[in-house]
Amino acid sequence: MIKSKADYKYYIERDRIALNVKSNTLKSKVIGVISPNPIYTFQKRMRKLEFYTNCKNKGLNKLYVAYLKYKFKKISIKLGFSIPINVFGPGLSIVHYGTIVINKATKVGANCRMHACVNIGASGGNPQAPQLGDNIYIAPGAKIYGDISIASNTAIGANAVVNKSFEKENTVIAGIPAKVIGDVDISQIIKHL
Repeated sequence: MIKSKADYKYYIERDRIALNVKSNTLKSKVIGVISPNPIYTFQKRMRKLEFYTNCKNKGLNKLYVAYLKYKFKKISIKLGFSIPINVFGPGLSIVHYGTIVINKATKVGANCRMHACVNIGASGGNPQAPQLGDNIYIAPGAKIYGDISIASNTAIGANAVVNKSFEKENTVIAGIPAKVIGDVDISQIIKHL
């Protein structure tokens, strides 16, 4: 969670690296104006809203936070994302825009790489949501729900339905319901590690 200006800058930089967005050269700035990356724009707005909500939500800044919420909601609807703030650690990489729904009680560590049509949420009226470790890869269409935890360095297969905890690291889980189907070197999937 972003708790300072230094955290904010760190999260933005890690997200930029995870999305493979080139650094702030003149060429990249011109390309960013002509053809902006909508996912990186979304993530920058999310991080800015997290920073102002967590660190500067007093006095007149409350008006600015309301404006940031408006801008964040607008781009969320455009891209098909329902992602609340303060859920993802640094290094988030959303690969494609499309339907992604995340419960606000979910917590995901650093370096999550996620595809379209992912749903992470609570189950059966229970307010508890999944807790995922660091270096998690979530393939398209995965559904992760309930009061569960997923160990770090885990790859979740396409269209997997994960409704129980997996505590062993460096594994691939897939299927309906999900089960361990093999081992993985997560750095082969999440390239920026």
